[in-house]
Order: sequence, then structure tokens, then C-alpha cells
Amino acid sequence: MDLSESLKMATKTLTANKLRSGLTMLGIIIGNASVIAMVGIGEGAQTFVNEQLQSLGPNVLFIAPGNPETRELSGLEIAKTLVVADAEAIAAQVPSVVGVAPEYSTRSLVTYRSRNANTSVIGSTPSFLTVRSFEMGRGRFLSDLDVRRSAQVVVLGATLAERLFREDEPLGQQMRIKGVSFEVVGVLETKGSSLGLDYDDAVIVPITTLSSRIVGRTSPYGIEVSFISVSARDRESMNRAEFQVRNLLRLRHNITDEDDFFIQSQDTLLSIAGTITGALTVMLTAIAGISLLVGGIGIMNIMLVSVRERTQEIGLRKAIGASQQDILVQFMIEAVILSIAGGVIGTVVGAAGILAVGAISPFNPSISVAAVAVAVSVSGGIGLFFGVVPARQAAKLDPIVALRSA
Repeated sequence: MDLSESLKMATKTLTANKLRSGLTMLGIIIGNASVIAMVGIGEGAQTFVNEQLQSLGPNVLFIAPGNPETRELSGLEIAKTLVVADAEAIAAQVPSVVGVAPEYSTRSLVTYRSRNANTSVIGSTPSFLTVRSFEMGRGRFLSDLDVRRSAQVVVLGATLAERLFREDEPLGQQMRIKGVSFEVVGVLETKGSSLGLDYDDAVIVPITTLSSRIVGRTSPYGIEVSFISVSARDRESMNRAEFQVRNLLRLRHNITDEDDFFIQSQDTLLSIAGTITGALTVMLTAIAGISLLVGGIGIMNIMLVSVRERTQEIGLRKAIGASQQDILVQFMIEAVILSIAGGVIGTVVGAAGILAVGAISPFNPSISVAAVAVAVSVSGGIGLFFGVVPARQAAKLDPIVALRSA
């Protein structure tokens, strides 16, 4: 019997038992869909995280108070070791740096007329706009004069401006932060959250104003900052800038042992995020791949049952001249058809799941051609592997015994 005849007979046999064939394919369908969806969603999450980190600004170093070991210990207050004077010293004395933006963030009630919101209040300087790669939507940003005079001016994030002012024009309006009146001088372009802060839903004031009017002075060494963003001249200057900043701060803080601050580069954050998302993707894909194995076992189980049910057919075919190879090929083809059909349907389901996740989440997951090819190939291979045992069992049946047992 030629291959086309075997293929036609296998297809006819499987379509004659649609429910059983469908249930047999279910494990393969779920496995393929899970693998493809997990890979696509994992790649989308990795891309999303990378975009978020790259939006922090080009060639940026982040300097935070305390050291990593101290910050990991819950219940311990982080030392207030970084102040605005440190940022000013970096800007003045580190030649490989082109911009420095200190930030201090807190949460407070902001009010406009009868509308209010509990949101992030960020104190910073004019350098914030360029170092962190923000754009103005309308109006202006903070000026050096605002910082020197501790002016009561505020720049709003786009989301907060819409939430508080709705159809009113926010520029020139008076709003209150913690009971203190501020004039709105600008609104930022939409950008999204970074470093745990949603800048679209925040207000930015001069850091001197934040210290004197809202939170008060909390460090004996000057105006405390949550972290300092430093922009290097170019990517090649990143390591040099980090070395120079570290030495300068150690000198300023009279450090002879462990640093009371730590520096992270954008590349380091990207590497950490890539490692985490990559590991999660591999783990989830491996878990999803288990269902492919379960699906293969299901195929073997059903094929063994099919051999038992079709004993008379096998005996009759061997009695009229079918060889062991013909019977072996017949059952192997049935197993492979079930696997490949399940793989194709699973691919469609997985792709639909990826599109659904992309529609309801900030991720932009993609359908990985490599994942589709591997999943379908693996499912076909599983069908071939798990179809061997029942196919060989069918091929070895003695025709006389088979006909008698029917």
C-alpha cells in the first residue's frame, strides 16, 4: 500500500470518530497554545520593560541613598545621605557629565476648586526636563529663578491636568498642594511611569519649594533628595562618569569604608530586567510544555484503545496481504495527523490569546515564528514518538488470532 492510500485511510478513520479525535488532540492544542502564548507574552513584556527603562533618558546614571544591602532589609529606614548640594557638586566638578537632576518625591493632596487628588509631588530642578527626556505639552517648565526664589509654581502631568481641570485651561490657574497655593505654569507631554512613579499623574515643583513649603527639611546636611539622575556625555563616557561621581561623593561624605549611596546605570537596569523577564519566559514556557507531553501520552492511550477496537480490521488486512510495515505506517500516520492537527489549531488559539492580551494590556506581545515552528514540530514529533508503541503492537498482531478474537 502506498503512502497516499495510507494517508487517505487514516484521515477517513479519524473523521469517523470526530469526538474521540477531538478529545485526543485537546492536550496538544492546549500545549501548543500555551507555549506560543507564553513566548509571545514574555517577549512583549521584555520589550515593554526595555522601552520603559530607555524612556528614563539617554546615558543616564541613577544615584540613590543607602547601599543595596541596606535597602533590601525591610523595616530599616534608608539613610538620608544624598542632598541637593551633592547634585550641584557633581554638575560643577564632573567633566564627563552634561546634566544633573535631583529629585525628591512625596505624596500629598492636591486641590483645584472642589476637585482633589492624592498624588505624587516631585521636587526637582530645570535639568529634570533634559536629563529625563521629558517634553512640554504646553506652557513652560521650572526655571533657575523659580528654584532660587522657592517660587510657588507647579508643572502638571498630562493625566492629572485632565483629571483636575477637565475642560478648563490649567495654565495660569491657582491650585493648592497641602493647603499651599501654587500657580500652574506648564503641562508635560504624556510619557508614562518610570522608576515606580507615574509622572503623568504627578505634579512637579521646585525642589527648594518642596523643602520649605511642603515637607520641610528632613536632613541635617541640606535639602534631601530621593535620587539623583546624571546624564553622561555619551555612552562611551558612562563608566568614566560613574567612576568620577563615586569618587566625588566618597570625598564629600568622608567615606573610608562602604559607600552610603549606590549607582546604577541604565545598561545595568536593562540587563537585570532582561534576565528576569527571560527567566520567567523560559519557566512559563517549560510549564506550558508539560501539557504537550500530557497530550502525547493521551495520543498513545487512545491509539492503544484504537488497536484493541480494530483488531478484526487489522487481522483482515493482514490476511489479504497487508504487511507489518503497512499496518505500522497506517497507525503512525494517524498519530502524526492528530498531533499536527492539534498543533495547527493550538497555534491559532495561541495567536488569538496573544492578540487578546495585547488588546487589554500595555504589553505589545508578538507572535514568534520560531516558537510556532518549534511548537508544531515538537507536537508532530511527540505524535510520532508516542505513536510508535501502539503502531508496533498493531503491526505484530497475528492475523489468525486477530480474526478469532474479533
